[in-house]
Amino acid sequence: MPTAFNYAARSDVGMVRKNNQDSGYAGPHLLIVADGMGGHAGGDLASATVIAELFELDDDAYTGGETASLLTERIARANAELGRLITDDGKLDGMGTTVTAILRSRSNLALAHIGDSRAYLFRDDELTQITRDHSFVQTLIDEGRITEDEAATHPHRSFVTRVLTGHEGDDPDVVVRKAREGDRYLLCSDGLTGFVAIDTIRDVLAEREEPGVTADRLVQLSLRAGAPDNVTVVIADVVDVTTSSPPTQPQIVGAASMRRRKGTRPIPITPAQKAAALAAAASRGDGDDDEDEDGHEPVQLAEQGPRSPLGSVLIIVAALVLALTAAIGGIIGGYQWSQRQYFVGAYEGNVTVFQGVPMSVGSFSLSNPLYISEVKLADLPAFQRSRVTENVSFASPQEADALVDDLRLRAAECRRLRLDGVACGTGPDSTPSPTPTRPTPTRTPTSSPSTPSSPIPNPTTATAAGP
Repeated sequence: MPTAFNYAARSDVGMVRKNNQDSGYAGPHLLIVADGMGGHAGGDLASATVIAELFELDDDAYTGGETASLLTERIARANAELGRLITDDGKLDGMGTTVTAILRSRSNLALAHIGDSRAYLFRDDELTQITRDHSFVQTLIDEGRITEDEAATHPHRSFVTRVLTGHEGDDPDVVVRKAREGDRYLLCSDGLTGFVAIDTIRDVLAEREEPGVTADRLVQLSLRAGAPDNVTVVIADVVDVTTSSPPTQPQIVGAASMRRRKGTRPIPITPAQKAAALAAAASRGDGDDDEDEDGHEPVQLAEQGPRSPLGSVLIIVAALVLALTAAIGGIIGGYQWSQRQYFVGAYEGNVTVFQGVPMSVGSFSLSNPLYISEVKLADLPAFQRSRVTENVSFASPQEADALVDDLRLRAAECRRLRLDGVACGTGPDSTPSPTPTRPTPTRTPTSSPSTPSSPIPNPTTATAAGP
């Protein structure tokens, strides 16, 4: 029985970000979600580059070959292109992107995956994650340090350990699957799974609405949950072409669509937000000074006689004492809180666990090295090196130790690759960026760099609110 994809792609910038670093693609033979990242580097350029290098696979001419080899080869080519872009513009060093892609050839599916974007299969009313996150929290789960439930709310669940960065060794996991009529595939960035419960996602997929409607609903659920991150969703149903008419026009969304969109429309405000707005209006003195909302004149307080000079002085002194006491208490409490925090950063070229917070008050530092590891910052791949220089905060030294353990393995792998003559984004000229005075998010918005040179066909774009 001949099968095909009935598909849809949607992407939204989210509630906070100024630009969309996600890219998505859905076509008759190819599905892709790429989540770009990289501080001041071009996360949107990284994800768009992947689409530009892979989209040609969405053609009948490619479906007769070995799907896994084709997909692996093209992802390697995309990674090499990222390396070329970084070489041409040093400001892009540290950019990277996740890739989750499915290439179809008749009933054979090749699934390639690197990073923490995910692929799910909905079959027989069961939703199964068919990719494994390459992330720090997944390492903690595998080692039995935290549970799946704890991982869902872990403060560093977005800290990825493997992505495409333009360096050798950025290889995806690749598996081959069999497509079956009735299967429903979901590819998504962590802007969805980080904010919408898996059970809720399963319920939406189970309603079996058209892929476009389903994708719209999932994006809207993420926005209603207050998702600050970009969110991208690709839905594909495996259908029998003899009884249905699946689409043939590809859909490209997000950064790869080459169309910059303004922020999303605000979600209707909640009662709590209305109360906050009213309180803000009251503090500004908005409204009529002579009447309240019910049209009544304000009640006047009884006049009081003038206070004696001594009484006024005593009141002022008491107020000053109270204010000084509160200020001193706040300073002491704040310092005690800061010393219960930990972060992983850089000290004299080594990965170091600090106690405190990466801030200073005048010449007084609120942190000090707890211990300096033997892991050299210059031995790390550029992507991990940039994450460390941004400072990664933790609630306990044990969690910080776990990250150092992971970085120790990354550094050892890089040293081995260099001995074999393979570049790993390191070397004597690798100089880390200055350590900022406060921690920054793992995923940060970037400026809008130039779009990739590889041509992309005229896409059918769709926003979260589109049909």
